[in-house]
Amino acid sequence: MAHDVFLSHSASDRTAAMAVLAALESQKIRCWIAPRDIPAGSEYGQQIVDAVKDCRVFVVVFSAGANSSPHVRREVERAVSLDKPIVPFRVENVMPTGAMEYCLGGTHWFDAFPPPLEPHVARFVAVVQQMLGAHPAGAPDGAAQEKAERPSIAVLPFNNMSGDSEQEYFSDGITEDIITDLSKVSGLFVVARNTAFTYKGKAVKVQDVCQELGVTHVLEGSVRKAGSRVRVTGQLISGKDGGHVWADRFDRDLTDIFAIQDEITHAIVEQLKVKLLPQEKQSIAQAPTDNIEAYTYYLRGRQFLHRHTKSYYQFARRMFTKAVELDPAYARAYAGIADCDSFLYLHYDVSVSTDAILATSARAIELDPRLAEAHASRGLALSLAQRYDEAMAEFERATTLDPNSFEAHYFYARACFAQGLLEQAARLMERAAVLNPDDYQAPAMLVMVYRSIGRASEVQVVARKVVQLAEAELARHPENPRPAYLGAGSLIELGEIERCKEWLSRAVATDPDDVLTQYNVACIYSKLGESDAAFDLLERLLPHANHETRSWVRHDADFDSLRGLPRYRKILELVR
Repeated sequence: MAHDVFLSHSASDRTAAMAVLAALESQKIRCWIAPRDIPAGSEYGQQIVDAVKDCRVFVVVFSAGANSSPHVRREVERAVSLDKPIVPFRVENVMPTGAMEYCLGGTHWFDAFPPPLEPHVARFVAVVQQMLGAHPAGAPDGAAQEKAERPSIAVLPFNNMSGDSEQEYFSDGITEDIITDLSKVSGLFVVARNTAFTYKGKAVKVQDVCQELGVTHVLEGSVRKAGSRVRVTGQLISGKDGGHVWADRFDRDLTDIFAIQDEITHAIVEQLKVKLLPQEKQSIAQAPTDNIEAYTYYLRGRQFLHRHTKSYYQFARRMFTKAVELDPAYARAYAGIADCDSFLYLHYDVSVSTDAILATSARAIELDPRLAEAHASRGLALSLAQRYDEAMAEFERATTLDPNSFEAHYFYARACFAQGLLEQAARLMERAAVLNPDDYQAPAMLVMVYRSIGRASEVQVVARKVVQLAEAELARHPENPRPAYLGAGSLIELGEIERCKEWLSRAVATDPDDVLTQYNVACIYSKLGESDAAFDLLERLLPHANHETRSWVRHDADFDSLRGLPRYRKILELVR
């Protein structure tokens, strides 16, 4: 049944949402809100898709919780794809970030603070009544109908058919590039990479995926890379009946991979009868590099960068450097080199020149001023140089250019934490965790930040997620101590002390001289009450640490138990 208002909200804003609901319905405004209006036994996701489609005005109760909620984000994205009038009722003084900023950045905001809430609700009802008057019920005009029926698509992760799990980076890279190209088409709604990749490795029914994500079509495929040859298959499937709209197989030389991606994108645009604007056609045709070998080295480097050990940074840097040697104009590879050097400077080698890192990131921006990766790298480098105002501006630019960039949000959050901006760090890290659902590091940092800002009720939920993700990473890469020590920190939060000690021993045995391992083991010793062991490690690593590591010690809640002890005076001297 059609209704006037779809009311979207996070679980933490239920009280405010119910107040808005009561006020709207007191004025005879028909509202839809979950879970009240979902009949027992019905399909939850499909009910929401239908309700968003049927509403005349979309209202979102907006807060930090709503900003980080994947459920609210999907509802907002669906409303945007259907060109629904949207009005956010902002109950906290926060602005949207990431995908929410992309969806809500141009909308009219209604602020509902300072408290009490009731006067704001009364004025808000009047605003909604005006909007309903401007968008009367009935059949939409031709232009609105055309927008409402805009085709939409989810690109599922292409299967790696190479028989080598180490080739996964290549099939994932192709999938991401196709998503990026399709996202440039204004006449097409494309599900974000982070949402699509939640289906990676899962057996799914296409019609179920379409219902869950509210899209009309799904693209799935596979990649088989062998020597200098590559086979890519693609199938465009209708969510209406599960039938194939288009399918093709490309057996080509590896050097043709960008042409294959281009052909797949144009085939989808053609099959869905989407108008491709001249600037969109030009943007899609622009390959990141003309050198397929450089592209392969870049993808390989990116695979290793975020494992965060000295050897992985060094290996990733060699991959990015090789890419630059093969293509001196490859902006993404320059950004990768800058990132590796930033983390090597931060954790391992203070002799690395920040001027050199800044120059490398500047070169990436010079080559491609609209590359979000380049601006994120520049922001990270500037934060290491303690030029925080400039760094924050670069991070804002990066997240604006690509609201779905994990790196931009992750680096931004780290810089905020180093400055003591913990609430902002939490919001950014929440977004990073959503953008890369397989990453255990962003939620591990959230455990620490939540404890620091008093969100204790959320710590255990996130800690369980960290342990689950870290355990999976340990199974894939047992040589990496990072999932062991970050997972051990979360096991303490869950009260699993013996298991925590096992993981801690594993981390130390794997790489006892690694600075990151020492820092995080010191955190765990502190939480276990083994203060002397924690002090020993801190006194060992801090004399060689740079300003950002010292800032982390000052703000890290894991060391709270040490701060009142006599030996902490020496730590205070070392972190000045």
